[in-house]
Amino acid sequence: MQDPKAEIDAWLARFEAALAEGGDAAAALFADDGYWRDLLAFTWTIHTLEGRPAIAAMLSERAADVGASNWVSEDGATRGANGTAEGLIRFETAQGAGRGHVRIQDGRALTLLTTLQSLKGFEEKRGPTRDRGVEHGVRQGRKSWLERRQQEEASLGHSVQPYCLIIGGGQGGIGLGARLKRLGVPTLIIDKRDKPGDTWRSRYKSLCLHDPVWYNHLPYLPFPDHWPVFIPKDQIGDWLEAYAKVMELNYWGATEALSATYDEAKAEWTVEVRRGGEVIVLKPKQVVIATGMSGFPQLPDFPGMADFKGEQHHSSGHRGGEGYAGKSCVVIGSNNSAHDIAADLWENGADVTMVQRSSTLVVKSETLMEFTWGRLFSEQALAAGITTDKADILMASMPYGMLPKVQKPVYELIQKRDADLYDRLRARGFMLDFGEDGTGLGLKYLRRGSGYYIDVGASELIANGSVKLKSGVAVTAIEADGVRLDDGSLLAADLIVYATGYGPMSQWVEKLVSKDAADKVGPIWGLGSGTTRDPGPWAGELRAMWKPTGQPGLWLHGGNLQQSRHYSSYLALQLKARMEGLPTPVYQAPVPR
Repeated sequence: MQDPKAEIDAWLARFEAALAEGGDAAAALFADDGYWRDLLAFTWTIHTLEGRPAIAAMLSERAADVGASNWVSEDGATRGANGTAEGLIRFETAQGAGRGHVRIQDGRALTLLTTLQSLKGFEEKRGPTRDRGVEHGVRQGRKSWLERRQQEEASLGHSVQPYCLIIGGGQGGIGLGARLKRLGVPTLIIDKRDKPGDTWRSRYKSLCLHDPVWYNHLPYLPFPDHWPVFIPKDQIGDWLEAYAKVMELNYWGATEALSATYDEAKAEWTVEVRRGGEVIVLKPKQVVIATGMSGFPQLPDFPGMADFKGEQHHSSGHRGGEGYAGKSCVVIGSNNSAHDIAADLWENGADVTMVQRSSTLVVKSETLMEFTWGRLFSEQALAAGITTDKADILMASMPYGMLPKVQKPVYELIQKRDADLYDRLRARGFMLDFGEDGTGLGLKYLRRGSGYYIDVGASELIANGSVKLKSGVAVTAIEADGVRLDDGSLLAADLIVYATGYGPMSQWVEKLVSKDAADKVGPIWGLGSGTTRDPGPWAGELRAMWKPTGQPGLWLHGGNLQQSRHYSSYLALQLKARMEGLPTPVYQAPVPR
């Protein structure tokens, strides 16, 4: 059998030649149901083309302008289980350098990923091209680094307007800010909290990242290699604060965005913010909402809530289980936060009952490591030469449309692997699911499906009865001394925690800009899979994230730490290209008839 790298190189040579012939010729090198996922390189957006006709249509419009050439494979190509030749690739376009991945079977591509990595003439200064910092010699009026930094901080947002305003200073906002800083884009980050990391510091003390450390690095600056696999919330909070300082970000803490209005003629925003009791007007060209993938805390409206004599709050306001020893606590909900808070209360000596109103996906964190994350993000992966950047590309190489076929057998194995835990949970009455179509956590997260829990210990408390469970019930009312359920029972409560989730991210757009702008943006997140909470039509990509939206000058950034890290690169390149006046024609697929 041919060496997989040689097979990929041969396909790339045919592909480069076919691009010069036209869209149909290049599309013929794909399988009938092949996928091409493009992150900016050809489409100047985040777009997946499914099938030869879609690929041919895009190329007939974009191939000549893109001018892609010099396609080569990287070392490390492999042969997949089904005989596919798989490997990373590099190429160039008229505008920049690209990287990607291809899977080839029987001479045709099953999947192709192309990503834009840099812009020609506007590359990041790094390594041998880094700034000198200080010119040696003697010169009058020379300013130190500190003086230059102080001048920049004092002027930006006042005498000098930022080109980009990022609203939200968590891991997503500061990671994007770091990329824009490296690209020379004047950027201001604002957040209602005082310091980066305060969102993490304000949560209950037992909170930690459920994803492993290798998965969660921020751009440019990986966590130290002695850090724990699952980072505690105060440690990540300190890291975010230090990161913003080390990366020289312009960050206004304790600053609230009040309103934003877009001037179509000037292609400019007017954003009013309140900082230190003063209302300041900013005039950025681009606004990025980086407040996460969700909207506002979603409190239920149960009858009688105002009459409850104890304490009650949304899970976002839970500060810890201290002080609840011996008290009756009810957690309404069964997602990650509900499990974490139930465990936190139990550890502090409370009598805890979880109210599970709908089924929940549960998967052990260590099992996810073995079957999913660990193949790309682990010490073993690093030892095999899979760096974080390489892992991000490999992860992005799988089109969302292929995930159900790939994920379903994985979760069948997971159910067998952890059958004992699942059997004991069911025996307690816990309602389990593994995604609406058996495809597990990844697609449920992408679809904004019902609850899931990455198990870091709370499931055992439920399985052994330490945390009590009421499942398959609905709350009919909150009474003065507890929670009334539709089976007639009353759960006595000194504390009620509503782990009832968050609204959609569109709430931020509507509050900051207008209902009209939110309507222009349309649905945010989700793939349009046609499953519960993810209505169609099929989008093929996460809707409105990290790419142009229906509202000019408005961008959305969020997701988990891995998504924030990886996709911030493409968002930053789009903003840089627009600042420099480069052509950025956004490809729009023809509307099916």
